Amino acid sequence: MKYGFIGCGIMGGAVARAVCKGAGASNVMLANRTAAKAEKLAAELGCKTGTNAEVAQSCDFIFLGVKPQMMEDMLDDLAPVLSGRENFVLVTMAAGLSMARIRQMAGDAYPIIRIMPNTPVALGEGMIQYCSDDVPQEMMEAFLAAMQPAGQLDALDERLIDAASSVSGCGPAWAYQFIEALADGGVAAGLPRAKAQQYAAQMLLGSARLVLERGQHPGQLKDAVCSPGGSTIQGVRLLEERGFRGAVMDAVLAAYDKTKEMGMG
Repeated sequence: MKYGFIGCGIMGGAVARAVCKGAGASNVMLANRTAAKAEKLAAELGCKTGTNAEVAQSCDFIFLGVKPQMMEDMLDDLAPVLSGRENFVLVTMAAGLSMARIRQMAGDAYPIIRIMPNTPVALGEGMIQYCSDDVPQEMMEAFLAAMQPAGQLDALDERLIDAASSVSGCGPAWAYQFIEALADGGVAAGLPRAKAQQYAAQMLLGSARLVLERGQHPGQLKDAVCSPGGSTIQGVRLLEERGFRGAVMDAVLAAYDKTKEMGMG
C-alpha cells in the first residue's frame, strides 16, 4: 500500500511521521504547497516527495492535510485525476468538514476515512478518533496498522467527531497553558524556571496515566490528594472559587461551536 500526504504542516507532518514507522518510509509520498517543507521532512524520514497530482494519481491512501478553508480549491484541482482512478481511499483530517462535504468537494462518493488526530501523535502518544464510509475491510486493516505508531485510535460515530476534536484535538493547547501557569506559580514561589516546568509537565503526565490505567473517576483521584486541613484542598477551593471547571467546560463548548461553524462555511 502507498500512503500519500497532501499538506505537511504540523498535523500532516506528525501523522506522516507515524505512518512512516507503521507502513515503511519507502511507501510514503509527501506533497506540500511549499515544496521545500515537504523535501525537508522527506529527507528526515527517508520517504519520497511529489506534487499533489502525483499523490492523487499513485497512492492508495490520500491524506488531506490542508486547512479546511483551502480544501475545496485543492480538491477541485484534483477532481479530474481522482475521477480516472479506482481502489483508493481519501483520508481527511480537516476540522468541521464532514465526509459528505469532502466527497462533494472531490466530485464523487469515494471511499473515505475521517480522522481527528492531535499533536502528541508526533511522539506516538496521540488520541485519534476516526470514522469511515465504504472502505473495504482489507484497506481499513492496512490503514489501522499504518496508523498504530501514532497512538490510540478509537472508532467513533461521525456525529460525535466534532465534540471529540474539541476535547482531544484542542485540549493540548489548554494543557500547555496549564503547565505554563503551574510553572509560573512555581517560579513565583522560588523555583528555577526549568525545574518548575519539568515538575509541572511530569506531574500532568503521571496524573493522566493514573486516570487511564486505574479507570477511577478523576474526582476520586483528586480526593485522594486532598488531606483534611491541608494545602491541596485550599488550592482546590480557590480554583472552584475562580470558576476553573466552568471555564474549562466553556472552552470546550467554544471550540465545538467554532468547529461546527467552520463546517458550514
